[in-house]
Amino acid sequence: MNTFERSLVPLLIKEFEMRQPVFQVLTGPRQVGKTTIARQVMEKLPFPSVYASADTPLPPGPEWIETQWRRAEVDADRSAGAVLLVLDEFQKVRGWSESLKGMWDAARRAPRDIRLLVLGSSALLIREGLSESLAGRFFLHRCGHWTFRECNDAFGWDLPRWLYFGGYPGAAVYSGDERKWKRYVTDSLIETVLARDVLQLQKITKPTLLRHLFALAAMFPAQVLSYNKMLGQLQDAGNTTTLAHYLRLLETAFLASGLELFSRGSVRKRGSSPKLLLWNNALINALSGRSFDESIADTSWWGRLVENAVGGHLVNSLHPADYSITYWRKGKYEVDFVVARGTKLWAIEVKSGRSGKTSGLDPFRAQYPESRLLVVGGNGIPLQEFFDTPAESWLE
Repeated sequence: MNTFERSLVPLLIKEFEMRQPVFQVLTGPRQVGKTTIARQVMEKLPFPSVYASADTPLPPGPEWIETQWRRAEVDADRSAGAVLLVLDEFQKVRGWSESLKGMWDAARRAPRDIRLLVLGSSALLIREGLSESLAGRFFLHRCGHWTFRECNDAFGWDLPRWLYFGGYPGAAVYSGDERKWKRYVTDSLIETVLARDVLQLQKITKPTLLRHLFALAAMFPAQVLSYNKMLGQLQDAGNTTTLAHYLRLLETAFLASGLELFSRGSVRKRGSSPKLLLWNNALINALSGRSFDESIADTSWWGRLVENAVGGHLVNSLHPADYSITYWRKGKYEVDFVVARGTKLWAIEVKSGRSGKTSGLDPFRAQYPESRLLVVGGNGIPLQEFFDTPAESWLE
């Protein structure tokens, strides 16, 4: 496991070869190898490193950052050269944004060469903190769930196994024992993320509802579900505003998204029925009562897994600052995913074997003649070829 290198390793090594006016931020889900990437970078750089993690039950205060910074300064004085400082789960530190700004700005004026890498697994806190006072001081790298190509190279998985077991490398060792694998993903991944990255860091008035909403999303992957239907499925659900807010929190933890209905222009149809999407198929199958063999035999369910994986490939690969990902529906017609970048528009239909839907590509093209159409699966792009290729490559 530790010998496998994700593509971010050489990229980050290149960033740290020279002193730069910005620090590097690596953000992404828990348990996808951010810390391993950092340690591989530390091992390959020709100068010393200091590593520290703020992932503790009680969030530390700003003195934690100052202490780690002083460790790096001492190492820099000792080596008379550059030092890499790695701060893991730094968003847990109270007041981290202002503290980091002060330390970084002071370091830029000092002769010591401290190069900084910060890692985090809460998109909302990182985005808010970075935008508050650190604008222009960092470069952001996204570390997504493991792709099919990575799991194939690292574990020898074929496409069906990846579609079922998903992209959590730490869980791969348990894939031969499905009951143990399900327990590991549920207890060590899902519950840890909900407890540490959502409930611990956000003011949640209905924590049980948040957990039940996530479980509901896992029951209906790649399906459009109205908020009213969700209210009927969930106890103590409050109102649609609460559900929409909790869905956004699940997205910031890289667990699940509620894709909005596409509409042209900057204003989307907020409040429309969301299309539920899990960022990693492991999150679905760990909570499902179906085994690997039973999932493949159920063509309708397997079709959902395929469609969800296509959506997951899009959200994990495409930067939200550049692309928006929605769906489209008009009457009986639907388009599985609509990707927009500036004035460019792509309509993506997944041929997954799922019945009961009517292709909306032609009606969509009629309404948006500038759009480009993509068919994934069936007689379109072969599934393995699609997942083998970065999503951005299909959108050029």
